[in-house]
Amino acid sequence: MIFIENEDNTNPRLNLALEEYVLRNFSAENDYLLFYINEPSIIIGRNQNTLEEINHQYVEENNIHVVRRVSGGGAVYHDYGNLNFSFITNHDVKSLNNFKKFTAPVIKVLNNLGLDAELKGRNDIQVEERKISGTAQFSTGKRMVSHGTLLFDTDLGEVANALNVKMSKIASKGHKSVRSRVANITEFLHDWMTIEQFRKLLLKGLYEESEPFESYYLTPEEWKAVHQLKEEKYDTWDWNYGRSPKFNIQRSKRFPVGEIDLRIFVEKGHIKEFKIFGDFFGKEPVENLEKLLEGARYEKEDISELLKDIEVKEYFGDIPKIDFIELVYGDDED
Repeated sequence: MIFIENEDNTNPRLNLALEEYVLRNFSAENDYLLFYINEPSIIIGRNQNTLEEINHQYVEENNIHVVRRVSGGGAVYHDYGNLNFSFITNHDVKSLNNFKKFTAPVIKVLNNLGLDAELKGRNDIQVEERKISGTAQFSTGKRMVSHGTLLFDTDLGEVANALNVKMSKIASKGHKSVRSRVANITEFLHDWMTIEQFRKLLLKGLYEESEPFESYYLTPEEWKAVHQLKEEKYDTWDWNYGRSPKFNIQRSKRFPVGEIDLRIFVEKGHIKEFKIFGDFFGKEPVENLEKLLEGARYEKEDISELLKDIEVKEYFGDIPKIDFIELVYGDDED
């Protein structure tokens, strides 16, 4: 395991570019660990519709960064009280969506600090039924990144101000519970410490879980490439906002794997645009499914035929294909 120094950069677009650059360009002979702290920002899941996840006016007025990440899952709020960790390893089928495996060393460190931390639900670390961390993964097929947030001393009021809570989540959990179930790690610590002290303790604990680490500082040429990726991808409107479609049919449903939200533009009986959003985790890019269905007749038989050889689980996680077809073209639920 090699620890990569991000040299105290707090720009979320640069940190996400750094993470992706390491994922795609560093030697596959090593595993890598990255820590970073971001300026106030909203980090959008790969498959989400940005404009429906943020309080746009509040974000504009308060100069909050909005950046899309490469992994799935839901939108999260970052600020200087939030420590982010990232493990970059070789792709392993057994490890993909196995959040228990890569959160285990983090949870052990938290336990050693006196917190009764454990993995709950799909991908949350909780203490006393309150969420202190959310995690996500992305795979290139050869390499994978498993990353997460640790709410150390973040401004929880800003979480509610900056993010629009989806109605389906309000319906399933209640508005009050959505806000109250998040907590800072500082609430549970016996001894006060700064986020930098916490970062050092976490790093020391992870060292003890592995072979001896070495620290690595990027060369000027590598930083130049990271900045280029930031400018060409993470700084662009197309990447951060550009998937918002025109549509005349919206169908969404919350499954155990997460919410799947479809926007379908049908003209003269044919699907002209097909967009998939949600906070699910999948291996394959949903753009492949979108392209497959665009141009098809909006008929259940045609849609079923197009999907007959498709492994839907590769895109969304463990849902039956028939359930996805019913969502695309089925009876509306009451």
